[in-house]
This record gives sequence, C-alpha cells and structure tokens, in this order.
Amino acid sequence: MTTISKETVEKVANLARLEVSDQEAEKFAEQLGNIIHMVEKLDELDTANVEPTSHAIEVSNVLREDVSIPGLPREEVLKNAPDKQDGMFKVPTIMED
Repeated sequence: MTTISKETVEKVANLARLEVSDQEAEKFAEQLGNIIHMVEKLDELDTANVEPTSHAIEVSNVLREDVSIPGLPREEVLKNAPDKQDGMFKVPTIMED
C-alpha cells in the first residue's frame, strides 16, 4: 500500500499556499493514503472487454441553434453610459506615454 508522508502533505500545502497544523498534516496524510489505496485497487479490475466511454450515460448536445438577431441601436446602448465620445464608450486611460 502506498503511503503519503506528513512531510509530503506539508510540502504540497506550502506550494498551494495553505497553512496546515501538524495534526492536520497527519490526518491528511492518512486520508490521502486511503484514497490512493482505493485507486490502486481499481488497477486490479479486468477492463479488457470494457468499451472506453467519456460518459457513463448517452449525452447529446442540448444547445440551441445559433441565430443571428439585430442588436440595439447605438443611441440606445450609449443612453446610460457615464461618458461617451464620438458614438463610443469613453474609458479612463490606463497607459501613459
């Protein structure tokens, strides 16, 4: 059975910028070890006659057709703009010369 050390948990937590106590690190090491053990048990299954699938059930596309519709008139769009100029939204400059 593969085991995860407390030091490994602390290293991963550090990389993820998570703070874990010594007690939490020990608990997580045990829990992760149990998860890896369960995944290793899946390797024992004979999947030679199992067809590969991306979903357990049949999935179909439920999106609507892409239909082009006319947009709003420019005046309507700019009506509530806090600042506009020459028929366009005016935004603050973010780059300096």
